[in-house]
Amino acid sequence: MTMVLDRSVESAIARLLQIGGRGGDPHETARRLSDVYPTLRALSQASVSDLCQIEGMTKKKAEQLLAAFAIGLRYVEEPKVETPTIRSPQDAYELLRDELRLLNQEHFICLYLNTKNQLIARKTLFVGGLNSSIVHPRDVFREALKLSAACFIAVHNHPSGDATPSREDIEVSERLVEAGHIVGIACLDHVIIGEDHYVSMKQRGYMNG
Repeated sequence: MTMVLDRSVESAIARLLQIGGRGGDPHETARRLSDVYPTLRALSQASVSDLCQIEGMTKKKAEQLLAAFAIGLRYVEEPKVETPTIRSPQDAYELLRDELRLLNQEHFICLYLNTKNQLIARKTLFVGGLNSSIVHPRDVFREALKLSAACFIAVHNHPSGDATPSREDIEVSERLVEAGHIVGIACLDHVIIGEDHYVSMKQRGYMNG
């Protein structure tokens, strides 16, 4: 689809030209550009010398304008990175399995999600022996609020390879659920990853409070 240089595009070009130093009124210069180059495609294909023929354009402004087009083109051509959607403990397990299952220390990770359960960010919050005094909801929810997350899934590994929940795992899960009720950001699950399997604390009934 060809983008015509309408008023909104002219205004955006004028703002770019304002940064370019001396010259005529940037809005007038943008209007003259649109008279000669009625579409963005035509304007982007002009050379610096072509643009300098327009009253009010300088070499610096022309180079700056074409650089902005080049950046925009790179953005359009850049391959889109697919955002993972985490709808189940299996999804969380598959996302982190290869990374966590062979580590020799416990890593506590939160997968922060938006309202569509798409991954906003993953944060490693704690490394080492996991217990309820180390994993504090304050740190978990501080990140959630900073990211404007709608919900999250907590994940950690058991270096022993056995994903059976410990008493500390149960306490951490219960505290995250309680804090989530207060803050209004739900902890959807707490997934424990072993060597070749996982345990969902939600499915085990530890997060129904």
